[in-house]
Amino acid sequence: MRGRGTADVAEIVDRGLVARASANDATRGPGARTGRGAAPGIVPLTGVSIDAWQALSARAIEPNGYYLPEWELAVNASAPGRTGAAALCAWRDAADASALTGLLPVIPLWRACKIPLPALVSAHPYGTLCTPPIDRGAVEDAVAGLIEHARRAGAHALLLREVSLDGPVMTAFGDVLRRDGLRPHVLQSHQRACLDATYEPEELLREALGAKKLKELRRLRHRLAEHGAVTFDVARSREQVVAALETFLALEAGGWKGRRGTALTQSEGDGSFIRRATAALAKTGQCEIITLRAGASPVASGIVLRHQDRAFFFKIGVDERFAKFSPGVQLTLELTRHLCSDPTITSADSTAAPDHPMINPIWRGRFAIGDALIPLRRRDPVVALIHAALAARLAALDLARSAFRAVRRRRAS
Repeated sequence: MRGRGTADVAEIVDRGLVARASANDATRGPGARTGRGAAPGIVPLTGVSIDAWQALSARAIEPNGYYLPEWELAVNASAPGRTGAAALCAWRDAADASALTGLLPVIPLWRACKIPLPALVSAHPYGTLCTPPIDRGAVEDAVAGLIEHARRAGAHALLLREVSLDGPVMTAFGDVLRRDGLRPHVLQSHQRACLDATYEPEELLREALGAKKLKELRRLRHRLAEHGAVTFDVARSREQVVAALETFLALEAGGWKGRRGTALTQSEGDGSFIRRATAALAKTGQCEIITLRAGASPVASGIVLRHQDRAFFFKIGVDERFAKFSPGVQLTLELTRHLCSDPTITSADSTAAPDHPMINPIWRGRFAIGDALIPLRRRDPVVALIHAALAARLAALDLARSAFRAVRRRRAS
């Protein structure tokens, strides 16, 4: 019986988006063919050379910790609803399998949105950022290669979900599309909190929160210290990260996520993914787990990824018995000091929801993130259908969210 990953790639094939790929296609460039006159098949994500992917990540013009191979392959292997992705690839030289210049994990539009139209969608890597790795030495050629691979696969559009809209990758997509008389369509966007880690940390926190709020947080920290000396630990080595992760998972499962049933350990696949990903990234110094303790008791913990000069704050777990001391805020203050004191880090992505009540007041930087529809052919009526279907879906989701919030307000009143 076929595994889940094979079945999902077969789903892309069966919906007519790509030709069936041979086992050798993982190492072929965009000019490779599969059969007589057929377009090159989109291969399973697991068919991409890890060495080539890691080398591309080191050269990427825009960091994204969630598309590092160790992370995304772990997601792809076991995270429920996120397995079985395929790969669009761009190559500097079709004859050189190591010359990977662009990579975009993808799934069909049907699977992502239940819309039966020929488009490919960036695979969601669990973290809320899908900006693909693009070689800084061949930016426009790499983007053009991804677009051409999608065209040859039979897609009429690409949907890039949760990408940095003003970053160099989306700028390159716009430039390449303009050459063909096309342009990207932003379907939705919002401002997300980020940290400028080049500031002196105490100055940054004072400007963000003000002297009065900082004084109140210091008072709460002193009260927390009545339960034991307050310490901030950073797990870096693989052994340290493996041990600290279990503390994080226990905190997360013991809070509101556990009551809602969304804690990572409440799904065997999610638990497997996060253990595999954090351990693998710790080997390369690209994952840290931070923990705030009062004496021997962990009161808050968080997972932080690193890619080039940027950090990514993935998740946080807190012990709700200490809620009156604001443990999540206290942990974030320590993380801010930690990152601002690290000369290798210049910025951090909160990867948080819009208007996040905890981190937005602390990390005052903002950048635009959203979903962008990339048309692949001029005057294509199918793209208009895809655009309209996606717009209708977003409107329906917004209406459902508004209705849910109204019901919740009535119940609270």
